[in-house]
Amino acid sequence: MRRIPAVLAPILALILCTALPAAGQGIVNSTISGNSIEITVALPGGLGADVSISFEEVTGLSLANLGLSAQVANTLSPAFRARLPNGVLPVLPLLLRIEPPASGGLSFSGVTDIDIHTHNLLFAVGTPLRFFSAPLGGKFEDVTAAMGAGSYRARATKGGFSEFLIVADLRSRNQVIAAKFDRLEELLGQYEGSLSGSVYEDLEERLAAAHADYTGGSAQAAIAEIDGFVAVVEQHSGTDIPDVWRSARDVQNVAGYLRGAALTLRFSLGLKSTLLGL
Repeated sequence: MRRIPAVLAPILALILCTALPAAGQGIVNSTISGNSIEITVALPGGLGADVSISFEEVTGLSLANLGLSAQVANTLSPAFRARLPNGVLPVLPLLLRIEPPASGGLSFSGVTDIDIHTHNLLFAVGTPLRFFSAPLGGKFEDVTAAMGAGSYRARATKGGFSEFLIVADLRSRNQVIAAKFDRLEELLGQYEGSLSGSVYEDLEERLAAAHADYTGGSAQAAIAEIDGFVAVVEQHSGTDIPDVWRSARDVQNVAGYLRGAALTLRFSLGLKSTLLGL
């Protein structure tokens, strides 16, 4: 059984001492500027965060159309813990939910970047803190695409919306990378019918090459292949690959899903590369 790093002890104490009130909106301020919205979250127990959600292209952007809320989650409940992979611990009971109402008229193309910054956690070299997301009530998975120093900052790049949570991921980097390769391969296969044959074959070959490079011990070579994968998706978005998300849920943002999964894989490969100097 993995030992809990000492740096997490005060965080876990915060969870144990935090009351668990009924869920509330938790949004105390929001500002829209162009294709982005800045949000301040404040919850009981001193929990809080600044959240930025930005889009490449968006229509109908408003707090109401985003369906955004925050709540103090009961992360100690067995049902909640069952939503996390083995080796992953919830360290901050702040649950961010983005569930646009079907009648709201929100629509975007490409990807959305969700940035979170909280003073409740501190960044340190080698931190296990990660940004996870899940479909409503579903399994959480790592979607971290970037992290920042100081009080904890993280970014996720997504093709849609979900629930978001900051956790401590105590799994090995190899376990995480393997899961992310599996996820990207699963998505590519799931949406094969939405892609032109030549584009699908190109992406499949690049992903296979990235996996082979990583297995062969070169994380840097794998990163180069993933960068090529993302570039191909971007090049064919809106033509050979569907790239629109709508609140009516009548289309699939395949390009956004693929880019998001590829970028979080790239993030983990980058950590591996830095660790090994490969």
